[in-house]
Amino acid sequence: MNKGDVVSAIATKAGFTIKDADEAYKAFVEVVAESLKNGEDVALAGFGTFKIKEKGERQGINPQTKEAITIPASKVPSFHFGKSFKESIQ
Repeated sequence: MNKGDVVSAIATKAGFTIKDADEAYKAFVEVVAESLKNGEDVALAGFGTFKIKEKGERQGINPQTKEAITIPASKVPSFHFGKSFKESIQ
């Protein structure tokens, strides 16, 4: 399922037009991104939680040259499904 399929499904389930469903989808993505950027978790009861994970600096190997390199620390978005959601799809 891609973005277009999701937007169409939202429009059908909620009785929205495709345009309105697309705007709702875009707004949801923007709100989640802005919240994570501001250091806030986004917890959706019955679905899951969006969080930022901090990855520390680590050593790696350049696969082309086989040289040791330092991979800098970074922040990456992550999502953890809630227990009730996990149970609903089994």
